[in-house]
Amino acid sequence: MDLTKNRVILHCDMNGFFASVELLDYPELRDKPMAVCGDPESRHGIILAKNEIAKRYGIVTAETLWQARKKCPDLQTVPPHHKKYQHYSRLINEIYLQYSQKLFGNGKQIADKIRHQVKKELGLTLSAGVSFNKIFAKMGSDYKKPDATTVITQENYKNILWPLDIRDLFFVGKATADKLQGIGIHTIGQLAES
Repeated sequence: MDLTKNRVILHCDMNGFFASVELLDYPELRDKPMAVCGDPESRHGIILAKNEIAKRYGIVTAETLWQARKKCPDLQTVPPHHKKYQHYSRLINEIYLQYSQKLFGNGKQIADKIRHQVKKELGLTLSAGVSFNKIFAKMGSDYKKPDATTVITQENYKNILWPLDIRDLFFVGKATADKLQGIGIHTIGQLAES
């Protein structure tokens, strides 16, 4: 796919956005498992976001804090600050708009420039997917994290996406994945070829 001539879709995905924003104020937690969660004392101790280190322990968004701490007793937590997230979201959108109004190269070049500018100006990382359709662009942004650009073309999409676990397919939730795995479909490629 010639990324300079064809219609290209770019999707950027913040890497644990709430957690990344909080780490700007808590740099001492950068190398520790950390999560943003509601107040456990008022029974709102739900994981809202987590960093990549916490993710490696199997901590997932929307689980309770006590479940997360069973997986990772050393989990560091911080409360959410929604106004701060809105502020950074606006700043990121201002950067996006700079690129959507001008031509800065092919899709990968634009994605890389956006990623580097967001990191340099705001200290936040994001991952980007560049592709010929919206679903593949979104899956590309999830493919390599944190801080990467993945280009999915008409020539390479099977090599990149087909080996992925069926749970990585956009819109496939746990119940659907369990049913598919129950009939022997474990990868996206197996589903595509069935």
